[in-house]
Amino acid sequence: MTRLNPITTPRFEARVEKARRNREAALSAFIGKKAEIDEMLARLQALSGDHFNTHPDEVNWGHVGTLEHYASLLKRITDSAFGEGEHAE
Repeated sequence: MTRLNPITTPRFEARVEKARRNREAALSAFIGKKAEIDEMLARLQALSGDHFNTHPDEVNWGHVGTLEHYASLLKRITDSAFGEGEHAE
């Protein structure tokens, strides 16, 4: 009786090829999402460099509230990314 080597069967090779394509698709999606984040960060950095389009003579508590909101959203992101705040172990 001849036994097939499971590593050399066409079925195994198909699974290996599917896994390879899946890894490539995941990498492509990851790089795409990273590019989206990089673009958002660059836009935020430029907006911050321009004082969030606010002239110093025009700053009021509404502007402070807007920045506080932005900061709280960014804190949620950084806490998650760095395992801090509510995401700390």
